[in-house]
Amino acid sequence: MLNLSALFYTEEEGQPCFLSNLNLSDWERSSIREARTEVRRTLKRNVPRIYKEKGYDGVPEPRFFTQGSWAYKTLNGPSQVPQQADIDDGCYLPIGFLSMTKRPKVAANVFFEVVLEALEPLTKERGWPIATKPTCIRIEISSTAHLDLPLYAIPDDEFETLAKAALTADFSDALSEEQERDLWEKLPTEKVMLAHRDLGWLHSDPRPIKDWFLDQVGVKGEQFRRVVRYLKAWRDWNWDEGGPSSILLMAAAAPLFERMVRREDEALLNVVRQMPLRLRQGVLNPVNPTESFTERLRRSNKEKDLLEEAAEKFQEFSNNLSATLAAGNASQGCTWMRQMVGGRFPDRPDMVKVTPAAAAAAGASASIAAAIASSPAMAGPEEIPDRTRAG
Repeated sequence: MLNLSALFYTEEEGQPCFLSNLNLSDWERSSIREARTEVRRTLKRNVPRIYKEKGYDGVPEPRFFTQGSWAYKTLNGPSQVPQQADIDDGCYLPIGFLSMTKRPKVAANVFFEVVLEALEPLTKERGWPIATKPTCIRIEISSTAHLDLPLYAIPDDEFETLAKAALTADFSDALSEEQERDLWEKLPTEKVMLAHRDLGWLHSDPRPIKDWFLDQVGVKGEQFRRVVRYLKAWRDWNWDEGGPSSILLMAAAAPLFERMVRREDEALLNVVRQMPLRLRQGVLNPVNPTESFTERLRRSNKEKDLLEEAAEKFQEFSNNLSATLAAGNASQGCTWMRQMVGGRFPDRPDMVKVTPAAAAAAGASASIAAAIASSPAMAGPEEIPDRTRAG
C-alpha cells in the first residue's frame, strides 16, 4: 500500500508538497493586500462626498470586514483558466441611510451606484475592469485575482460603537487582520443587512459562518483546514467554472472529518468516501438550518442536476483515491494523483512510503489503472502555468 501523506503536506523545509503548491505566492498576496488597501482608502474618501452630492448628508466613512476564504485561510491559487483568486471585503454603512427613501430597494441600488461612482477614478487609473453582481461589486485587480465588495448596512448605534472602537485601537489601513477581527467581534450578529440589486435588503451576516469554521478548526485541528483546501483543489481541477461552492464543501466535510496522525491521504479519503451520501442527504447551513446549501446547488442550473453530478464525481474520486492508496507502485500512484487533482500534486515517488502489504495489492494495479483511465478526461492542462496560479 502507498502512503502519500508527505506529498500532501510536510513541514520539512524545501520539500515540495501539494499544500504549498496551492498557496498564492508572496508577490500575489502582497498585490492583493495593496489593491484592497487602495480600494478601502478610495471608498472612505469618496463615499461620504458622493452621498452628500446626491443630497444625503451625514453619511460617514464606510467600515470594512474581510470575509470568505481569505479570512478562513483556505484560499488556493487557481487550478486553471479562467479561475481567479476570490477575495471578499465587506463594505459597511449605518442602517440610518435606509430612511433616505421609503423604498428599501431604491436605497440598496443607491448604495451600489455610490460605490461604483466612488471607485471609478481608481479603477480607470489602474485599468481594473469592474462589474456588478446581484450581491456585490467585483473589481478584477489582475488576470488571476478579483476583489468582491458585498455592501452591508448595520444599526447606527452598532456602527458608532465600531467607529469608536476603531479610533481607540488607532484604526488605519495598516491594522492587522487579527485587530480588525477583534473590533468586529464586539458587535452583535443580528440586524446586519446585505444590499441586493434585485431584492433590496436581505438579512445576512458573514461573521457567524466564519466563527463556525474557525471553531471547527479549533476543535478538529489544522488538518481539517488542509483537507478543505484539498477538496477545493480537486473541485477546481474538475470544474473550470462552477461546481460545489466552498462553503458547501466546508459544511459537508465537517461532520465527516476524522483526524489521522501523519496521514493526510487517509484523512482526505475518509471524507471523500462519505461525501456522495452526504450530498444526496442534503447539507444545511450550520448557522442557519433553514438554508440548504445542496438545494442551492441543485437549483443553480435548470438544464441538469449539478448536485447529482457532484455526488457522482465524488464517488469516482473516492474509488480512484482508494485504489491509488491500495496500489504498490509509487511512480504510478503519483501519476494517478495528478490525474485526479492536477499537476500541482508533486511527481515525487521518492517521497512515497510503500508498505509490505503493497506487494499483495500489486496484482490489482492493472484493474486500478483501467478504472482511472476510463474516467472522463479532466479539463485543463496537467502542468499548471504559473500565470494562472491565483484562484
